[in-house]
Amino acid sequence: MYLAYVTTTDRGATDRLLSEVAQHLLAAGAHLAGVVQTNTECTDSSKCDMDVRVLPDGEMIRISQSLGEHSRGCRLDPAALEQAVGLVANSLDDAPQLLIINKFGKHEADGRGFRPVIAEALAKDIPVLVGVNGLNSDKFQDFAGGAAEKVAADLESIVAWFDRVDAQRVAAA
Repeated sequence: MYLAYVTTTDRGATDRLLSEVAQHLLAAGAHLAGVVQTNTECTDSSKCDMDVRVLPDGEMIRISQSLGEHSRGCRLDPAALEQAVGLVANSLDDAPQLLIINKFGKHEADGRGFRPVIAEALAKDIPVLVGVNGLNSDKFQDFAGGAAEKVAADLESIVAWFDRVDAQRVAAA
């Protein structure tokens, strides 16, 4: 099983890093599945719009919803998230070299969202790279059962991890 995760502390840094990783690997000819997130600051508040790009083709799905300027609730649009989950789940049939999931978030921690897709990819021996924040770290570790490898949060370390596990998979095939 090849499951790796990255953690950053700066707001939006994991999203930017995983987008950079996806762009780099796609340019190098890797066959990817999953989603990466782009955050766009809103001019009228401290919040941002959240869009995911479905890999490899790039369909964009807005996964945030506007709840009003003074709202404090979760702005995630569950229907939009499930749309992205469905597209990614279908793409696993194409045997990608890597599944990238932008975030093991609250939905995944609660057993929903991309969690079943991650499990399916691992069952199919597809390596998985996930962004994990501190709020959901314990739930992620429980899900991974101690089998997840923490990778340094930089492009070179992630690409080196990918190259290593991809070579191991090819050698085992």
